[in-house]
Amino acid sequence: MTSSHETGDVTGTKDKNYNLLWYTQTCLDNALRMETYIQDAERDKDTELVELFRKAQADSRKGAELGKQLLSSRLGS
Repeated sequence: MTSSHETGDVTGTKDKNYNLLWYTQTCLDNALRMETYIQDAERDKDTELVELFRKAQADSRKGAELGKQLLSSRLGS
């Protein structure tokens, strides 16, 4: 965050919760972006890049799942 003093007064959401939401969204966005990269690499038959981007996508999915689990337990749904 740009302000070192933000504690939820501006956003209405505590920093740690905002950060967790941001992290989860970023992981999900990255998993989607990797799909495009995988398709580009597959089109060029670059198996090394396909493998790299699939691993990155799997890592992003894992991060998103962990984030969703924490959100669920912390926000009560």
